[in-house]
Amino acid sequence: MTATAARTPIPLSPPVPRWAEWSAKAVPWCVLPSGLWRVAVVVGMLFGWLEGEASIAEEAYMLLLTVVSELLALLTLGLVRPWGEILPQWIPLVGGRPVPVAAAVVPAALGVLAITSLLAYVLLNNFLFHYHPEPVIGSDGQDPAGVMSTGWVLGLSYGPLLAWAPLLGAVTYSYYRRRTAAARAAA
Repeated sequence: MTATAARTPIPLSPPVPRWAEWSAKAVPWCVLPSGLWRVAVVVGMLFGWLEGEASIAEEAYMLLLTVVSELLALLTLGLVRPWGEILPQWIPLVGGRPVPVAAAVVPAALGVLAITSLLAYVLLNNFLFHYHPEPVIGSDGQDPAGVMSTGWVLGLSYGPLLAWAPLLGAVTYSYYRRRTAAARAAA
């Protein structure tokens, strides 16, 4: 008797709702603009940012943050794909086994909490507690460092991140409901 034959059958989950599929696909796209902004800053495309001020370590951090955040965003797809319910066969020792519901839901829920906390901190810090006594625009009405135009790019790049936590939370809840419904139906 083989090891796969000895395993209990895995109950199939209900189909993924269309809204959950679209929400999971939207998460990496919400994270991408901020990553592209950081890459543009590192390569020097955004005037007024880091011009000769950043060290190699700071630039490496920005690039690493971009890669890590996009990989974490892509993990959201596991909540709507079969590999989020049953581990792929090519994974040694555990391939073909079901993913425990808590193994997916707990990290995703902690991710929602972490993203929400981080974004709340950034928003509160920048918009409520960060006071600029000097005017951003010069007395002659000019914008010498390109702060205003770069600010628009920054806002457009980081604005979509506000959707990351709610989308991940909704997809996580959908995953939990589907997987526990399958377990209840099998019992």
